[in-house]
Amino acid sequence: MTKKILFGLMVALSISSKLYADEIPLNPNHPDQYTVVKNDTLWGISEKFLKHPWQWPEIWKSNDKIKSPNLIYPGDTLYLTMINGVPKISLLEKKLSDQDLKRSTCILEDNDLKKGRSDFSVSKQGKLIPCIRETSLKQAIDLIPYEMIAAFLNNSKVVSENKLTNVAYVVDIASEHLIAGVGDKLYVNGLTQPENQAYSIYRKGEPFISPDSPDVLGYDLQYIANVTLQNFANPSTLIITESNSEVLHGDWVMPKTDEEFTLNYFPKPPQITINANIIRIFGGISQIGPLGVVAIDKGIEDGLSEGHVLTIEENGQRIKDPYQLNNNEMIKLPDEKIGTLMVFRTFERVSYALIMSSTQDIHLLDKVRTP
Repeated sequence: MTKKILFGLMVALSISSKLYADEIPLNPNHPDQYTVVKNDTLWGISEKFLKHPWQWPEIWKSNDKIKSPNLIYPGDTLYLTMINGVPKISLLEKKLSDQDLKRSTCILEDNDLKKGRSDFSVSKQGKLIPCIRETSLKQAIDLIPYEMIAAFLNNSKVVSENKLTNVAYVVDIASEHLIAGVGDKLYVNGLTQPENQAYSIYRKGEPFISPDSPDVLGYDLQYIANVTLQNFANPSTLIITESNSEVLHGDWVMPKTDEEFTLNYFPKPPQITINANIIRIFGGISQIGPLGVVAIDKGIEDGLSEGHVLTIEENGQRIKDPYQLNNNEMIKLPDEKIGTLMVFRTFERVSYALIMSSTQDIHLLDKVRTP
């Protein structure tokens, strides 16, 4: 399924902001400096220095003498200082060694010629000496490991129940096949937009239901295939052009849309009070840890947007108080903070979120709140 995915890098976190915190608590075990290594993420680095990683923009002080100061690369060294009582993290300026300086006139960087550089190395005879062209192959570190959420951007979406009435569906497959793949012909009932030549096929999943309400918040639709219209009728004839898995009788057919996702996340707590629940843990398990994906029962209608950071709390147990005369009386223990998640995709009444950190396993129906 065609999607336009805009990959955001460190620049998403390099803009200073004072909107969400009056103070910036440090991680009690923070290092004085840290050298970035391959496979680091910005969130992971932030956790080393800060109690609340989303406050990184407030203490980041890039070095404008360094190429691409808004980006952090493996090998860069970050160090922590206090300026007027406020913590700041800076990028250590790299200094050339004497050997580097001696050979620097024989190293060409990508933009040297465009900038009009003329101090090239020459031989005693006045001829130009062949030089090395230097190109940075290092990739700036990402906020999160995007491969953990890619499938939830490309192959899944949540649709409200009122939008699933009178949806077209696969009524039969040509040549008496039970399943169909690329190149196969389908017969579809209920198409109402003959001017739309491109369609996508989805399979209806389980409904999303909140423990706080009996209403269906939406249905999880899994992308199956792309098809094109060959003949509009009832049933219409369509051809499969791209497939993620086999098409079955009863699969739903909807007009194809090119959705645009942005990974330019700006992690921050929502400015409104959110009280939500984890209503699904993806992967067919009942508990999950860091970098796992969950669904929560709040969405766009509730004021959530991509990048919102929320605290995960474990439901306090209900126990008998052995010191009460009536030992059948139950008391509820306090809810305990056990992790943090970040919303990365929102729908009307449901959102997908990535577990950023946790002190123990995250369970279905754990609470999710504004920090």
